[in-house]
Amino acid sequence: MEDHKRVSSTEGKRRHELTPLRACRGLMCLLVLLSTAFIMLVYFGFLSAVMLRIFSIHYSRKATSFFFSAWLALWPFLFEKINKTKVVFSGETVPARERVLLIANHRTEVDWMYLWDLALRKGSLGCIKYILKSTLMKLPVFGWGFHILEFIPVERKWEVDESTMRQMLSTFKDPQDPLWLALFPEGTDFTEQKCIRNQKYAAENGLPILKNVLLPKTKGFCACLEELRDCLDAVYDITIGYKHRCPSFLDNVFGVDPSEVHIHVQRIPLDNIPTSEDKISSWLMDTFRLKDELLSNFYIQGHFPQEGTEMEISTEKWLVNIVPVTALISICIYLTFFSSIWFKMYVSLVCAYLASATYFNIRPVPFFALSKLFSSMY
Repeated sequence: MEDHKRVSSTEGKRRHELTPLRACRGLMCLLVLLSTAFIMLVYFGFLSAVMLRIFSIHYSRKATSFFFSAWLALWPFLFEKINKTKVVFSGETVPARERVLLIANHRTEVDWMYLWDLALRKGSLGCIKYILKSTLMKLPVFGWGFHILEFIPVERKWEVDESTMRQMLSTFKDPQDPLWLALFPEGTDFTEQKCIRNQKYAAENGLPILKNVLLPKTKGFCACLEELRDCLDAVYDITIGYKHRCPSFLDNVFGVDPSEVHIHVQRIPLDNIPTSEDKISSWLMDTFRLKDELLSNFYIQGHFPQEGTEMEISTEKWLVNIVPVTALISICIYLTFFSSIWFKMYVSLVCAYLASATYFNIRPVPFFALSKLFSSMY
């Protein structure tokens, strides 16, 4: 673990101390993100992901991607402009708007948020979907967003998760729909205690002994490839490293850490990945062995090879996105609280629908699909 502690640790001195001013700023940012998420879900998410889906899944996803890419861009803005976190990209420069499966190491609870910084630069922010633990779907407001954005909830027990995963993956096969599907094969975030247990298991079972990542779980990755291989362009192998302290969610909110986030990207054509489950599992294990070596070098040298593959986003470009979003949400807030009682009734009914739809994991079926079903019955 010594190499790991040289650059990145969950303990140690923070980049910034949590001052009262920084705490107030962080709470204000969190309040803005939560309130804007609520308004975006109630006024735009419901219309695009529920009402429009009754007529067309494709156009529903297109509209949902448009609205939520505008809102999700607020998070990279918080990280890069307000918190002044330096995001460094390295490895390969990947094309924009590909349909891809992403696999990444899971160093801390906020890794998935930094994938938004890459997706934003590739025009895919609104179509990124995650396979995430089902307890996160219970988060107020954000859980509704995860449902509308079609994240795949899992219990981390394959006998329970397989049917849910395959059913949802089967709906992502339309090549017209942009797709970034993100998977963390380790299944949980990295800690030194988990790593020690993992190394013991690896030694007992003849597997690679890894220092900076956990052994990957292969079932979910194999299922994703089996279901989607024919409609994907590539797999992106993402490796994330932090300087000088791994952040928690609240570290991000208050802007105390991290100082730098390094994201290494490798594009892997589907032809380079085996087709049988046993060989896919071996390939994934070998990929994480190489990822472990890459992180060992990062913790010693402080950077990944081939840096500078993506440019910093200009302030002007941020403003072009944020100003219209802020104006639109301000209008919706005014209508909700200071306008007709009908708006309040609408908001209440939509909240009731989103809460129940998220809890039971239900989505509208398009009319044409229902008509096909009825015609086949008669």
